[in-house]
Amino acid sequence: MGALIAMLVVFGVVVPLGASKEQLSTRECENLGFTGLALCSDCNSLAEYVKDQELVSDCRKCCTEDSDDSISKVTYSGAILEVCMRKLVFYPEIVGFIEEEKDRFPSVKVQYIFNSPPKLILLDDADEHKETIRIDNWKREHILQFLQGKVKRSSAI
Repeated sequence: MGALIAMLVVFGVVVPLGASKEQLSTRECENLGFTGLALCSDCNSLAEYVKDQELVSDCRKCCTEDSDDSISKVTYSGAILEVCMRKLVFYPEIVGFIEEEKDRFPSVKVQYIFNSPPKLILLDDADEHKETIRIDNWKREHILQFLQGKVKRSSAI
């Protein structure tokens, strides 16, 4: 076992003890809110902003390796936070974000769609949908940190 760990270190492979590259099914990943975070470099970016190791670990179980680290630097011109108004009572973290933090992000719009789970729809410069990320289980600070890293600040700020 010690030789295996030494080999991994020599070849630059860093695996925390007891951890494995366990992959979750697409459905399990969607239930965790990782529909749009498909690349592992996005999980690395998430780890920079979010200090919740369990959330980052779940992200890594849902990602695929990417070859170009510049992909993680992708930012979007805006976002739509889509949620069902009737279900908001079940998402106090999202309510807190909408009521107290949303104004810090002029390029983020809230859209109430019947029966929609909470999600962020990320937009390009032409306001076209580029990625959708479910945020059912995200805390307010996770939403803030993600938006600060992925959504461009509008010139109105």
